[in-house]
Amino acid sequence: MHSPTKKYVTYFRVSTTKQGISGLGIEAQRNAVRAFVQDPTQVLAEFTEVESGKNNQRPQLQAAIETARKQGATLLIAKLDRLSRNAGFIFALRDAGVDFICCDIPDANTLTVGLFAVIAQHERETISKRTKDALAAKKQRGAKLGSPQNLTPAAIQKGQEVRQRNARENQQNRQAMMLSTLLHKQGHTLTSIAEQLNAVGCRTRRGNQFYHSSVRILLNRALES
Repeated sequence: MHSPTKKYVTYFRVSTTKQGISGLGIEAQRNAVRAFVQDPTQVLAEFTEVESGKNNQRPQLQAAIETARKQGATLLIAKLDRLSRNAGFIFALRDAGVDFICCDIPDANTLTVGLFAVIAQHERETISKRTKDALAAKKQRGAKLGSPQNLTPAAIQKGQEVRQRNARENQQNRQAMMLSTLLHKQGHTLTSIAEQLNAVGCRTRRGNQFYHSSVRILLNRALES
């Protein structure tokens, strides 16, 4: 439960200009903040970021952080969710030097958020290295990389979609496994771990939410690896 004397600076985010103009997504985030902070006088300022998928600049986040720092307020994130997979956002949040709370996962802290950043960075480096090593090995065996006759636009697009889906599912599974292991070592119950995984947008390989039974499978898989 939040303190009635605490002051907040809120940060909202939508991923496209269209969403920002229409208000879609923003109202749901404002509702989450209103449910979390019932006294509107505790909110000193609010910042809304409208960013495209290719834009990693977040001036509104930096402005919100700076305002919270100057006012001695807590940065209130309406919805962490998929932002937990965005390394740039995570590093900025982790290194902000201000307290923060996420409405959809109040128990998140710098350790939890920092873990996602480390995992995301590790996964990118690992995938890049494996790809380079595999291509180098093929080239060393004398293989000609690429099959021009098969590189139709449809084939290229399908190949990209498959690679992206496999990488995404593999990365999400690794993130869920590592976060589950960390939370389990901290004494969290299987149900609590499942709730936190779901809150930050993690899903099982089949796209379902986590339950205590699926968390148990993750932890057992982590022991076997």
